[in-house]
Amino acid sequence: MRRLTGRWRIVEMVLWDRDAIDLVEPGFIELAADGTGQFGFIAVRGWMDCRTVERDGRTTVEFSWDGDDEGDQVSGRGWAALAQDATLEGHLFIHRGDDSGFRAEPYDRADRREGR
Repeated sequence: MRRLTGRWRIVEMVLWDRDAIDLVEPGFIELAADGTGQFGFIAVRGWMDCRTVERDGRTTVEFSWDGDDEGDQVSGRGWAALAQDATLEGHLFIHRGDDSGFRAEPYDRADRREGR
């Protein structure tokens, strides 16, 4: 999981545009070496329990999560893997709700591209 650890900027989601993703704060996913993590997008904030697996020859993090969406308790699952272009791609599922694919870039690369 070492190459996947750190804070990633969510730059694209299948269901939501960039304005929605960044509604409360810039969308992000953060993976820690100890198998924990967190993410935030729109008004959803989640804390993750991660497991590293091999999927299709790639190191992949699969996770369950719980958190809140505008104060309502939510939970779900998801996965993330390093793509060939060094972005993070994955899918996030909200239990009994929406699910969406996402793409994220390392925070420093996303900031440079946005002129920050």
